[in-house]
Amino acid sequence: MPALWIAHVTVTDADAYGRYAKLAGPAIAAHGGEFIARGGRYVQLEGTDRARNVVARFPSVEAAETCYHSAEYQEALDHARGASERDLVIVEITE
Repeated sequence: MPALWIAHVTVTDADAYGRYAKLAGPAIAAHGGEFIARGGRYVQLEGTDRARNVVARFPSVEAAETCYHSAEYQEALDHARGASERDLVIVEITE
């Protein structure tokens, strides 16, 4: 079953986060992920408002989780740590 990688982010250091984004995109694509939404218009109805919202579709929960734990993504994530406040969840699509 396909899955969605959903991240809600508040960027606190744009330069460092830019380095994260530059490396994260190829890491996500290498694991079969494709971006559905990055940034863009949104409406916050409940919970913590984070100005950046990202959704990527993966072939499965396992593919998304493997991506997260991969050396390539962890290298990217090193730039996001301390440069953002993030919430990330992987959700299986049950069509």
